[in-house]
Amino acid sequence: MDKTAFIKQYATTRQHTDSLKWDALQTRYGDADLLPMWVADMEFKVPEAVTQALQERVAHGVYGYSITPDSYYQALIDWQKTRHGVDLQRDWIRFGSGVVNSLYALVNILTQPGDGVLILTPVYYPFFNAVRDNHRQLVTSELRNDQGHYTIDFDDVERKIKTNEVRLFIQCSPHNPVGRIWTEAEQTRLLALCEQYHVLVISDEIHQDLEIDRKAHPFRSALSVADGRFNDRLIVVNAPSKTFNIAALLNSHIIIPNSELRQRYDDQIGRFSQTEISVLGQVAGKAAYQSGAEWLDQVLAIIRDNYHYLQTTFAAQAPKLVLSELQGTYLTWLDLRAYVQPENAKAFIQDRCHIAVDFGEWFSPADKGFVRLNLATDPKNVQEAAKRIVACLA
Repeated sequence: MDKTAFIKQYATTRQHTDSLKWDALQTRYGDADLLPMWVADMEFKVPEAVTQALQERVAHGVYGYSITPDSYYQALIDWQKTRHGVDLQRDWIRFGSGVVNSLYALVNILTQPGDGVLILTPVYYPFFNAVRDNHRQLVTSELRNDQGHYTIDFDDVERKIKTNEVRLFIQCSPHNPVGRIWTEAEQTRLLALCEQYHVLVISDEIHQDLEIDRKAHPFRSALSVADGRFNDRLIVVNAPSKTFNIAALLNSHIIIPNSELRQRYDDQIGRFSQTEISVLGQVAGKAAYQSGAEWLDQVLAIIRDNYHYLQTTFAAQAPKLVLSELQGTYLTWLDLRAYVQPENAKAFIQDRCHIAVDFGEWFSPADKGFVRLNLATDPKNVQEAAKRIVACLA
C-alpha cells in the first residue's frame, strides 16, 4: 500500500471522541481552537488485525478476570527477537498498566527515601515526577546540544553519581524529547559507570520500535548491550502502546533478567499495585505484535516524510530554527531561540501560531525556548503547523 492509500484508510478525525489531545485543549491550554501537536499518540487507526481481534473479544461479551495466554508471551518474545535481536525469556516478563505507573513503583522498590536518582535532561517530564513525588533526591545531567545533535556528558554523569550517592539511573532510550537512539558504545560507557558505582538502571524503551532510519540508527536495547553484560542490574520497561497507538488499553511490560531483582519486585509490587491485567490491552498487543509490522513500517514512512517536510520548509523559510536530528520516536524537538526570546515561546507558539505543544521547560528548566512537536499525524497537520510557524516569524 502506498502512503496516500494508507493515509486515506487509517488517518482519522479525533475531535469529539473524548480525545485528550483534541478535546481537552480548553482545559489544558485555555484555548479550544489550537492545532494539537502535543500528546504522544497518533491520528492513525490501529492495524486492522488489532481491530478485528478486539471485535472478536468484545463479541464474547464477558470481560472478567483473565490470565495472560502463552500466545501473548510468544508474540512479544518473537517481536523482540525479529525486530531488535533481543533474546527475551518468559520468566523475565511482568505486566503493568503503563510505563509511568511502573516507574513510580520501581523507584519505590529499588530505592529508599532520600536516595539519589539520576536522569539525563531534557527528558520526559514524568521522570521528574516519579523521583520527586516519591521523596527521592533528583539528580540531573544535562545532555550536550550541538546544533540539535545531543550527546551524553559522561564526565558530568560520573561526577553527579559520585557526589550525590546515586542509587538508580533512569534511562530514556530512544530519548524523548531530543530524538536520539543511543548507540551500543554510548550505552556501554553509561552502563559501565553504573556498574562501577553500584547504580541500578531502569531503561524506558517504550519508543523502541519507532526507528526513523533503521539502517543508519538501529535501536539497541539495554538488554543486549555488551551481550547482556549489564543485565544483573537492569530493568527494562516497554509497551506496545506508542508503537501501535493503543495507550488507553493500559498494558505494559516490566522486564527483569536478574532473579534476585525479580524476587524483590514480586515481593514488593503488591504495595503499589493490585491491578489485574488488561484483557483488551493484551488482545490488542498480541494482534499488533503478530500482524502489525507492515502497518508500523507505513507509519514510520509517514513520520519520516513529516520530519523531512519540516527540515526542508524551515531550511528554506526560517533557516535559524534548529530542528533536532530525529533518529527515534515520532517527537521532534524544535529550538526557537534564534527568533524568539525564551520567555516569549509560549506567547509565540500558542497565542500567535495557535498550536498546542509540549514546552521545553517541561523537560528541563534549561530548555525554555524549545518546543516538542508530534509527527505521528496526518501530513496536513504538520504542513499546517509549519505554515503557521513560518508565517508568524515573518
